[in-house]
Amino acid sequence: MPMWIEWTIATRFLREGKSQSTLILVGIAVGVAVIVFLTALITGLQGNIVNRTLGTQAHIKVQPTEEANRVLAPADGSVHLVLESKRAQRLRSINNWQQVRDVLDALPRVTAVSPVISGPAFARRGEALESVALVGIDAARYQRIIPIADDIVAGRFRIGAGEAVVGSQLARDLGLRVGDKLRLDGGQGRDSVVNVAGIFELGVRELDARYVYLDMKQAQSLLDLPGAATIIDVTVDDIFAAREVAARIARLTGLKAESWMETNAQLMNALRSQSLSTRMISVFVALSVALGIASVLSVSVVQRTREIGILRAMGTTRPQMLRVFLVQGALFGLAGSLVGGVAGYGMVMAFNTFGPKLFYIPVDPWLLVAASVLATVTGIVSAAIPARRAAGLDPVEAIRHV
Repeated sequence: MPMWIEWTIATRFLREGKSQSTLILVGIAVGVAVIVFLTALITGLQGNIVNRTLGTQAHIKVQPTEEANRVLAPADGSVHLVLESKRAQRLRSINNWQQVRDVLDALPRVTAVSPVISGPAFARRGEALESVALVGIDAARYQRIIPIADDIVAGRFRIGAGEAVVGSQLARDLGLRVGDKLRLDGGQGRDSVVNVAGIFELGVRELDARYVYLDMKQAQSLLDLPGAATIIDVTVDDIFAAREVAARIARLTGLKAESWMETNAQLMNALRSQSLSTRMISVFVALSVALGIASVLSVSVVQRTREIGILRAMGTTRPQMLRVFLVQGALFGLAGSLVGGVAGYGMVMAFNTFGPKLFYIPVDPWLLVAASVLATVTGIVSAAIPARRAAGLDPVEAIRHV
C-alpha cells in the first residue's frame, strides 16, 4: 500500500473525530506556547542580568597573588607549634605589568586589555567627606572594557590634566555639579584637587556612590604607587569562556586571574537554578502533551476497531497499520506545535510591547524550530503504543467488534 494511502486513512480518521482532534490540538498548542514563552522569558531575563553585571566589570581581573606569611622551618629533631593569622594584604603593583599587558594583548579570544590602578581615598567638599575608590585608567583602553562615556549623564567623559568623572550618587551626596572642585585625599599628606568634568550613572548604587575615575598618573601619585598598575582588566569574545581564559592567563603569568563567573558565584548558581526550573517545566508540559496524544489515539483505536479489521482483511499489513497511527501522532504534534509556536511568539511580542519594559525578550527562530521538532517527535513516540495495539488486532475479531 503506497504511503499516500496511509496518509489518507490517517487524515480521514482525524476528520471523523473532529472534537477529539480539536481538543488535543488545543492542548498541544497551549503546551508549546508555554514552552516557547517561558524559555524566551528566562533567556531574556538571564541575558539582561548578565549584561547588567558585565556592564560594570571586566570579564577577567588579573591581580598580584596574595601575600603569605613566611614561617621558618623547625630545626632537625624539633617541632614548632605556630598560631598563624592570615597576612593583611597591602595595595601592590603587578610586577612588569607593561609586559604582562602586551602578552595578554596577543592572546587568542582576548578582545580588550586595560591596566588599572585602584585604591581607597577620601573625597572632600567643604565639610562633607565621603570614602571613595580611586580608579586610575588609560581612557582609550578602558573604554573597550566598560564604555563609561555611554553612561555619562552630565558633562563629558574627560580625565587627565586635573579632571575626573564621579558617580551620580557621590555627586548627590557631596552636592557636586559639572565644573565643581573636589579634593581627593589618599592619606599621609597626599591630596589633590580635581575638576569634575562629568557625572556617570552605571545603575549600581554602590559603584555610583564610590567610584572616581581619573588619569592613571594622578591616581598613582595619590596612592603612592608611582608607575604602578594594581589590576589588569580583560574582556573575551565569549563571556562563558572567561573561566578557561582566566586559567590560561594564570598559568602564563603566575598572577591571580579571576573570571566574572568566580566573582559572581551566587549569580551563576541562581542562573543555573533558573535554567533547571525551566527545563523541568518543559519536561512536565511535554509529558502532559504525550499523555494527551496517547489517550486520544487509544480511544481512536477502540472506536475504529471494526474499520481497522476491515482494512486488515483487505490486505493492509501490520507495519502499514502501525504507520497510519504514527502519522496521526506526527500530525497532531506538528499542527499543534505550529499553532503553539505562533501563539508563543505573539505572547513574547505582547510582553515586549505592553509589558513592564524592564527588559527585552529576544526570540531565537531556532527556539520555534526546536519546539516544533520536539512536539512532532513527542507525537510520534506517544502514538507508538496505540499504533502497536491497532497493528496487533486480529482482523476477524476486529470485524466482529461492535
